[in-house]
Amino acid sequence: MDEVDALVIGAGVVGLAVGRALAQRGLETIVLERANAIGTATSSRNSEVIHAGLYYPSGSKKALLCVRGREQLYAFCESHGVAHRRCGKLLVASGDAQRAQLAKIETQAITNGVTDLQRLDTEQLRELEPALVADEALLSPSTGIIDSHALMLALQGDLERAGGALALLSPVGSVTCGATAHRVQVGGESPMALAARVVVNAAGLWAPFVAARIEGLRAQHVPQAHFAKGNYFSLAGRSPFTHLIYPVPEQAGLGVHLTLDLAGQARFGPDVEWIACSAPDAIDYRVDPARAASFYAAIHRYWPALRDGTLQPAYSGVRPKLRGPSEAASDFVLQGPADHGVPGLVNLFGIESPGLTASLAIADDVVACLGL
Repeated sequence: MDEVDALVIGAGVVGLAVGRALAQRGLETIVLERANAIGTATSSRNSEVIHAGLYYPSGSKKALLCVRGREQLYAFCESHGVAHRRCGKLLVASGDAQRAQLAKIETQAITNGVTDLQRLDTEQLRELEPALVADEALLSPSTGIIDSHALMLALQGDLERAGGALALLSPVGSVTCGATAHRVQVGGESPMALAARVVVNAAGLWAPFVAARIEGLRAQHVPQAHFAKGNYFSLAGRSPFTHLIYPVPEQAGLGVHLTLDLAGQARFGPDVEWIACSAPDAIDYRVDPARAASFYAAIHRYWPALRDGTLQPAYSGVRPKLRGPSEAASDFVLQGPADHGVPGLVNLFGIESPGLTASLAIADDVVACLGL
């Protein structure tokens, strides 16, 4: 049986960041990916936004890792030539109830360490974004957009330069925990068993299912998976906006917001569509055109001039939730040896937004919880 120092399960943005961090610390590292390319699930089906860290509860992993990871990510993009832009975000509110919620978000953001927010009134908004209609807004200058695939390629490049490797079409069948090393059964065209003293489960949507196949991990440490689909629609024609536009948040998501890609093309979403399926392989990523009606209604609240017939189904992604629609949102779960008692094993659960923004910080915390 071949032996390596570390195996990372999943080659999304977080898995690649973790693999890079382990390899750069001198561990012989392989990142295993079940698909035929990197980042084919959550990492490539999102808004590609670099989040500032406004909303998350004080002291939560989402808050701490987003704020720390944001600055790491901007620095990484600069040093590695990854396309990105600090375009800024406008969080908009209309009516007394939304304005009160906006004030709470501002307070929360400051508590989280986001200190560059600017409050704008109607006149200031009109000067900044003439097509936008709102009573008040918070401008977040440190929010940006990124080419997520270029980011993952850059992380892969660092992994390989540090002596690590990526193995595509390599699904993990089972993991058997040992006192000094763990046996990982890898499928594919040439199935094999690998031994590693460090195993990191960064499988995203599949993470709970992988954890359920880890012999030696008690069932109480395996969470139930929930899936919240987010649908996106693209705008036919030119967008009048230069900033990202977000309404105040709604349950399980951040509302139907307007984001821009690096070419300036506008897209709207994600909404929240809870889906029931037995495993991620059963997810239907098709966007139902009929959902456009609710998008128009939501967008018209802040952009009344949006013309009918200009939204087109684009793509969808699925958030790896740990709680269902009637439950409070969960935090990131970085489950290490101190939590489950298995040396050298880390499970990453519920890594939804702001997982891309926080990816480098998450990788640092994985290394720290392993004592490396």
